Amino acid sequence: MATNKRDYYEILGVSRDASPDDIKKAFRKLAIQFHPDRNKEDPQAEAKFKEAAEAYDVLSNAQKREKYDRFGHSSPGTGGFDFDFGRFSQSASFSDLFGDLFGDLFGGSPFGRGQNSYHRGRDLRYDLEITFEESAKGVTKQLDIPRQETCDTCKGSGSKPGSSPSACPTCHGAGQVRMQQGFFSIARTCPHCGGAGQVITNPCQTCSGTGRVAKRNKVEVTIPAGIDNGQRLKLHGQGEAGLNGGPAGDLYIVITVKPHEFFSREEDNLLLEVPISFGQAALGAKIEVPTLDGKETLKIAPGTQSGAVFRIKSKGIQHLGGFGKGDLFVRAQVEVPTNLTKEQKDLIRQFDEACCQTAEKTNPKQASFLERFRKWLGQD
Repeated sequence: MATNKRDYYEILGVSRDASPDDIKKAFRKLAIQFHPDRNKEDPQAEAKFKEAAEAYDVLSNAQKREKYDRFGHSSPGTGGFDFDFGRFSQSASFSDLFGDLFGDLFGGSPFGRGQNSYHRGRDLRYDLEITFEESAKGVTKQLDIPRQETCDTCKGSGSKPGSSPSACPTCHGAGQVRMQQGFFSIARTCPHCGGAGQVITNPCQTCSGTGRVAKRNKVEVTIPAGIDNGQRLKLHGQGEAGLNGGPAGDLYIVITVKPHEFFSREEDNLLLEVPISFGQAALGAKIEVPTLDGKETLKIAPGTQSGAVFRIKSKGIQHLGGFGKGDLFVRAQVEVPTNLTKEQKDLIRQFDEACCQTAEKTNPKQASFLERFRKWLGQD
């Protein structure tokens, strides 16, 4: 009895209540890590690989696992768990476990095998630039999409009408060939026929045997109101045609929104900066500001400071896929006059001198700062 063997759960690095999926994932990870063909300079790799395979052989079988959980390596009546790696590597369970993995490593796999194989068409991407107003309100666009479509002459078979493909001479119609990987063999997609199991001997003259031809397709796409820069739309089945009856791919419309002359966007709200004069800020005023729906009157309160923000409700962006709109936030920027005449400068000096006499009322922030500054200098 092989009582000196390591615990199978320890070998796979799983708990004793691990699910079958957890056991399978653990074994796949170890098998890839210790595969002898990837560790040719490590003499212990093959032993670790086989050790993990033996642990998986037992723990993946419900009956064997139950016996192992009760009696360990010395299962009564059997003299232990006999393990034949050569037989295990050729088993259906081993092929199912690694078929998709090594198929990815040694070549793309079609949907199905042999004469029933087919390939899904490629997805396509189209970059569409729209205006800021179109993104806010929505728009319908007509697009001209270049793509590969099914050949009308051969209906996608690739063969000249009246003829049919022949069995692939490399895989003899199986769609797969077997290759030796170390001490076990692995099935891979046939490199000659690409997994179709057949080859075109009398190609269609229209598509040269490919089953598809290049065309330009007119597509109408509705851009929903509220879509933002970088978002994308998916048009199912508008990509390239599949092969051997496979489904068409999808078309992805990636949106780029042109910058606006006045507005910037923050989620579904709009931001707008508006310059106002010193007089408007000091005395208050009513000004007109732009919105996506036209102009709007905004009331500026007396004593408005530069950077003050006013909100106009429901003048922002339509909520994508929903109801209602965001708001428009207007930031007032007080503009300091420049290029003054002598007369204007004299008037401002008089105004400033008058304000200094009542600074605590007319310029409270400045007065407070100057007072704190003097205290900091120790002048009070």
